[in-house]
Amino acid sequence: MRANEEPNGAPVDVLVQRLDEALPLPAYAHPGDAGADLVTAVDAVLAPGERAVLPTGVAIALPDGYAAFVHPRSGLAARCGVGLLNAPGTIDAGYRGEVAVVVVNHDPRETVHLRRGDRVAQLVVQRVERVAFHEVRSLPGAARGTGGFGSTGGFGATSGGPVPARGQESEGV
Repeated sequence: MRANEEPNGAPVDVLVQRLDEALPLPAYAHPGDAGADLVTAVDAVLAPGERAVLPTGVAIALPDGYAAFVHPRSGLAARCGVGLLNAPGTIDAGYRGEVAVVVVNHDPRETVHLRRGDRVAQLVVQRVERVAFHEVRSLPGAARGTGGFGSTGGFGATSGGPVPARGQESEGV
């Protein structure tokens, strides 16, 4: 089954409202792509470390049981150091406002210039499950147990390390 298809192979219908007639609708660049390109509706200049919220000129209506996730573009990250601060950004099925992208320039030296119409992110639509949360006094055992960040190894050493969250001081996370 390809991304954004129902189990029977039919594409999932997502309604799109074009808020800026001059900009393209989200579109897949290649067959089999998981993410549809989103473009910026405005020009933006990002100094090193600067962030901006960029409108995309579209609003969407997802069917119940689906969510859309705004992912960064690997090319922007590799070439310019541009990432998304809340990646992936989540768009719930009930949201009807303009899709916006929170970009950041991670490059320590270079200013990034984004032009209206530049592809700045990709939209991935996925089925999501509703769950019922059940409070219990303790959880069943598991092989991993309570091992948290870095518990499986393979990380570089730093001089400090993360500061444990309140209540986690003795948990080794």
